[in-house]
Amino acid sequence: MEVPPEDTSSYTCSSDNHRLYLVPFRWWKEADPDGQGVLYDALPASSSYYAGPMKILNIFKSDLAFNLIRKENEHQDDENGDGRNYALVSADMWLHALKWHSDVKGAVKDGKASAAEDDMTDVYPLQLKLSILQESNTLGVRISKKDNAVECFRRACKIFSIESELLHILDFSGQTTQFLLNDKNKNIKDSPRQLEQDILLELQVYGLSDLNRNKDMKKDEMVKTSSKMNGSYCEKGSLGLTGLQNLGNTCFMNSSLQCLAHTPKLVDYFLGDHRKEINHDNPLGMNGEIAMAFGDLLKTLWAPGATSVPPRLFKSKLAHFAPQFSGFNQHDSQELLAFLLDGLHEDLNRVKCKPYVEAKDGDGRPDEDIADEYWQNHLARNDSIIVDVCQGQYRSTLVCPICRKPTPVTVTVPKQGKFEDLVSALGVACVLRDDQTLMVAEVYNNHIIRFLGEPTDSLSLIRDDDRLVAYKLQNDFDKFSRIVFVQQHIEKNSSSETQKLSSKAFGLPLVACGEIVKGQDIHDLYFKVLKSFRTTKAAAKSCTENHDNTATEDEGVDALDCDVKFYLTDDNGNVKGSEIMMDVLLDSTGQLNVVVCWSANMLEYYDQRLLSSPAEVYKPALFSKRPQESISLYKCLEAFLKEEPLGPEDMWYCPSCKKHRQASKKLDLWRLPEILVIHLKRFSYSRFLKNKLETYVDFPIHDLDLSTFVAYSNGRSSHRYMLYAISNHYGSMGGGHYTAFIRHDGDRWYDFDDNYVSPIDEGRIKTSAAYVLFYRRLEDV
Repeated sequence: MEVPPEDTSSYTCSSDNHRLYLVPFRWWKEADPDGQGVLYDALPASSSYYAGPMKILNIFKSDLAFNLIRKENEHQDDENGDGRNYALVSADMWLHALKWHSDVKGAVKDGKASAAEDDMTDVYPLQLKLSILQESNTLGVRISKKDNAVECFRRACKIFSIESELLHILDFSGQTTQFLLNDKNKNIKDSPRQLEQDILLELQVYGLSDLNRNKDMKKDEMVKTSSKMNGSYCEKGSLGLTGLQNLGNTCFMNSSLQCLAHTPKLVDYFLGDHRKEINHDNPLGMNGEIAMAFGDLLKTLWAPGATSVPPRLFKSKLAHFAPQFSGFNQHDSQELLAFLLDGLHEDLNRVKCKPYVEAKDGDGRPDEDIADEYWQNHLARNDSIIVDVCQGQYRSTLVCPICRKPTPVTVTVPKQGKFEDLVSALGVACVLRDDQTLMVAEVYNNHIIRFLGEPTDSLSLIRDDDRLVAYKLQNDFDKFSRIVFVQQHIEKNSSSETQKLSSKAFGLPLVACGEIVKGQDIHDLYFKVLKSFRTTKAAAKSCTENHDNTATEDEGVDALDCDVKFYLTDDNGNVKGSEIMMDVLLDSTGQLNVVVCWSANMLEYYDQRLLSSPAEVYKPALFSKRPQESISLYKCLEAFLKEEPLGPEDMWYCPSCKKHRQASKKLDLWRLPEILVIHLKRFSYSRFLKNKLETYVDFPIHDLDLSTFVAYSNGRSSHRYMLYAISNHYGSMGGGHYTAFIRHDGDRWYDFDDNYVSPIDEGRIKTSAAYVLFYRRLEDV
């Protein structure tokens, strides 16, 4: 055994960041055809290039020694025609190549076999000692039998045999160049008499096994006999089929992590050199700790031959930066996903100094220009792999209920509450003044059936199909006459009053209170109520007439409506007598029911669509006891993009009327991301109710087409998507269990249930447990 000189020092280079892999050159170039490496020729240590402290070999040949001579200014991107060619790559590069070969194998199952079919678990270490020869750009290599297992040393002797065939090694990692550079810089500062320094290196050898093929076949047969073993799906070449151990109610975390760990581009990114993009200066980030923990976990999951992984380090980092996920309580996988994506973005944000961006008003500009401006402003402050892959753009439209039109509001009342609870909640939502109140009526076929007036009546008396309408009145309405107006059309070609009154009613009834003496009072009161339903054409005509005739605003409105006729009816809607004349005295005792017959020109000045949509009161489907039916994902998207009111706690400041209003909001899809994550909101929380919806959502697997849901299309990006992952939740809201279904290896699906991974038929992945859907974009052919 050789004893090195006393003044020769050594240091170890075996961390994950410096770990090197020796692989077949051709296998590597298939995955990275554009890469260039530094070429080294292997020569015997006994040649004119001596091997420093390794030049003395004993007669028993317990050491394997040779020199690697760097070919100056030669960067190679193809193998040399003579001899054997190996590639030296970093750990990240090796994992990237493994992933590439695994994807190719899955996509082309019937094609020609390639190196990707090598046994992925055939990786073994070799302990090396390197010495740097300064004057000749030479690395002396020594592999000692005492530092390596007998079988590994035997393989090394065969791999690095240079007696009968030339050997070339191309370094794509840049590590050998760094060794030479570090040694040169060290010797500039140190004494020229200092001898060469040994570098202790653990080299990982992959794809160069000379095991007997019969043994390999037996091993493959044993591995494939079981689909579950040590928490992973053990199949030859099964990269990425690694389970995550449950650390105690962490199935919610495992489900989301598995979906992200099989997201295209994210996998390639984190298996590569993602650490160079970590933003340690971002005050919104986590000093890169979440990104590094997630990247390390991803590499472990994609390591060949890995068994189930306990994500303890990631869990501790998560609990540190998000205390809501600390401990071992069950949580929501979607909430974890939202936090993680945001954290990864901030940790990897390429923008080091975010510029100040002032949001500009639309000022009548096209929506396309405004959207592009806002998107560029967003990218100026946010630029990461998460933005590249997972972020898109909405168009949000807010409409003031006062300036534009009436809008519905949403209120919450106790399920076993009283009628007064409903009126109180509606009063808050409608921002009633102190001198105003609400009157609620049930409407059927454009007529009021009854008024709900007893405060102590139970809300359970309101049926799911009841149509209720709320009317805003003065508090002292009982001092005046109450008039109920019902609208009807007048037939153009009709000649008799009977034909006129037989026209179909439209819109919802209107209710008003006032002092009624004669017919003119009914006329004036009706158009006072109708004023808020005027079209822009009516407003313009009214202003013109007011200017020309110097009339009041109400007089201008009246001048528009000369072709309107009023008739008194009984409680059943039957006409009593003839048309109400303006100067005729009326008996206003009690309630007056009036039919208003519209002429054709009325439709030009008043929006009858708005008359059909005042503040209706209804119970949402959540409270319905009818059996739940299946629904398509497209229907869910329609409901998501439907116009809806903001809550009372989200009042919007209208720039037109200069007041906070409970506006209506409409969302439109504008720019779709490459990876589309759809959250099916199965959990509902309120002060009075907690519930989980078990509705079966029928979602597309191979072709989700969102073309009809996108408000703007530039023709450059496809709107078609393919499903590749599902986060599932089974059980009740208070507990339950999370799993994940993942598309892997082409069109094969796998069930990731914590540490267990097993195949599942595609026909079984659609269930009512589907909670978060992951889609990737399909490019148009």
